[in-house]
Amino acid sequence: MKLKCAILDDYQNAALTMADWSVINSKVDVEVFQEHFKSEDKLINVLDNYEIIVIMRERTAFSASVISRLPKLKLLITSGMRNASIDLAAATAHGVTVCGTGSRSEPPLELTWALILGLSRHIVKENQSIRENGPWQSTIGVDLFGKRLGIIGLGKIGSKTAQVGKAFGMDVVAWSQNLTEERTAEVGVTLASSLEELLTQSDFVSIHLVLSERTKHLIGERELQHMKSQAYLINTSRAAIIDQSALITALENNWIAGAGLDVYEQEPLSDNHVFRKLDNVLALPHLGYVSENNYRIYFKEAVENIQAYLDGQPIRKIN
Repeated sequence: MKLKCAILDDYQNAALTMADWSVINSKVDVEVFQEHFKSEDKLINVLDNYEIIVIMRERTAFSASVISRLPKLKLLITSGMRNASIDLAAATAHGVTVCGTGSRSEPPLELTWALILGLSRHIVKENQSIRENGPWQSTIGVDLFGKRLGIIGLGKIGSKTAQVGKAFGMDVVAWSQNLTEERTAEVGVTLASSLEELLTQSDFVSIHLVLSERTKHLIGERELQHMKSQAYLINTSRAAIIDQSALITALENNWIAGAGLDVYEQEPLSDNHVFRKLDNVLALPHLGYVSENNYRIYFKEAVENIQAYLDGQPIRKIN
């Protein structure tokens, strides 16, 4: 009897076109689900008979409760090698093998700059004006050249963000809890002495940190009030790094000029969420990792993971 494999949250219906799934057809039946299951009960009802589940980080959370209610689940595959929405301890305790895939850093880097440029040159507003036969030019763009870009987190994506900033002629500074002068020198940027200094002096602030207990709500009301009133905050990392209620207050009261957001604590955003309505927010539906190259990597390696598991030699294990 064949195993059953579910691919979740394939919003673009792209999974089966991005890899050759035929190599496992003799042993596995694959089914794709495009819709997002909003409730745990609905999720469990649909997935009760599946031994293999492929998920896109972090569209659907696999908590201890979810894992415990899926007794047939044996293999859980996530895009990327890190997924904070999976309870790895619970997976291990229930005998579920969790595997990941590769992931490129260029797509979120590119989206970061799409947000920065979209905000600084008022792209959405001017495009809507053209589509609606509105005013021909109604805004004045904010120059990037000569401005200061503050980067919080100088890993793969942060470092590449810094290089693009330098190419635009920006003064780039960086900060994180363990960042050293040696590292900033390697990238060719300046080490900020503190988070407060970075926020106080930067015209654009871009976050590129991993979410942890140490970074959760790193940016709160106090930090937002340190920022310049004409500064923009960009978050393509994890929503909870910024206290969301404080961010909403800052945007509603114009403490900062605006925000470019690609990540949220609850996804998809509710229909009436304030981020859908604020004029000084450029919001995207978590597209940072959504690109052709990344999707090809995710699903090609998902197939490889399934093959390896069926052969009794799992690869790219996370737990």
